[in-house]
Amino acid sequence: MAKIVMALGGNALGDTPQKQLRQIKNAAHTIADLICAGHEVIVCHGNGPQVGMISLGLSAAAEQGVIKATVPLPECGAMSQGYIGYHLQNAITNELASRNMRKAAITVITQVVVDERDPAFQNPTKPVGPFFTKEKAQELERETHCTMMEDSGRGYRWVVPCPAPVDIVEKQVIQELLSGGNIVVAAGGGGIPVIKRDWELIGVPAVVDKDFAAEKLAELVCADCLVMLTAVDKVSIHFGRPNERPLSTITVEEAQRYCAEGEFGVGSMLPKVQAAIAFAKKGKETIITSLRNAAAALDGEDVCTRIRSCRSAACDQLHVG
Repeated sequence: MAKIVMALGGNALGDTPQKQLRQIKNAAHTIADLICAGHEVIVCHGNGPQVGMISLGLSAAAEQGVIKATVPLPECGAMSQGYIGYHLQNAITNELASRNMRKAAITVITQVVVDERDPAFQNPTKPVGPFFTKEKAQELERETHCTMMEDSGRGYRWVVPCPAPVDIVEKQVIQELLSGGNIVVAAGGGGIPVIKRDWELIGVPAVVDKDFAAEKLAELVCADCLVMLTAVDKVSIHFGRPNERPLSTITVEEAQRYCAEGEFGVGSMLPKVQAAIAFAKKGKETIITSLRNAAAALDGEDVCTRIRSCRSAACDQLHVG
């Protein structure tokens, strides 16, 4: 069986705690299927909508004098990791109990080291939080001094720096928990970005992309497979056009060419494919698919996009089913 890092999107979790808990039950069913099949599983998750709502809500409360000061973004990220992690722990534990399995799901509030010289700090691009009209976005910019940007024709969102992950502070703890037979929820929302100054870790106002953080974690714990869950069964080229073509198994070189040709959306599929490429370059396999097809994909069925370092017969050993 395999050691798997699974990445869930934040937008798939719902925009209220109640809706999130209901939707996470679907994810828990799939995760339990993998556990029952004997796999070791680390779950990463997005938090773009959630961390944005927490931060903007607390900022508005501070403006109105309800609380004494605004809450920094790293602390908001920690809050989102805690409450999304709680929902995942609850749903996974309940699902396993319904199958007479007694295993613990544990959330690790995770810090991700970034480089304070990363140029991303000078160019905020990562959208977080809910969508707003142009007029409301301009009002929020005036009131909270945040940067708002139009996002894929769906409205305006708050944008923050998105530096690349360099290391994961709690990687050894995560590995030990996994080796102890636990299901681990880690690097939620890409982790809390921190910089190193001498011996000290300092939180910074940024968001690490969940897909790149999941890839870095998969690399550091020597995972066999990285599974990235999205809204579609397969990655497609010419997406949304009459000649749209879903991709099954592709090489790193093919994936890189498609990226260079602009086939994937910057705020949606592109980071998933780029993270998949990084993991595949290490001789591993990345699967991109929908939640419903995750278990079948790991069994080798053609219900996903696989990105590998090669197409040769030798790569068949990468199947983890």
